[in-house]
Amino acid sequence: MTCVVTERCIGCRYGECIAACPVDAFRVGKNFVVIDPQVCVNCTTCTLVCPVGAIMPTYELPHDQKHMVEENARLAKIYERADGPVTPLPDADSLAMEERKLHLLSQ
Repeated sequence: MTCVVTERCIGCRYGECIAACPVDAFRVGKNFVVIDPQVCVNCTTCTLVCPVGAIMPTYELPHDQKHMVEENARLAKIYERADGPVTPLPDADSLAMEERKLHLLSQ
């Protein structure tokens, strides 16, 4: 089992999760971060620091976010490892609590 970044993070990308991860499992895209399932040790530290609750262990994912398991794994192969601090995106606060944002995802 691993943790998964859900759609709630799209367009926000606050970054506290990256700093908290003890194994560098996060990968950073233009407007989203994902967790590499090959690296995550399911410590759940990232779930505690995410200001919008966008990260969950796979066993707690609601049905409408289960597709994000595959999306995290796919994008982890494309996105780069964070090389330093990641700051929130300009529209983060206005988009933070929106659901179903997959259409906003930049790859």
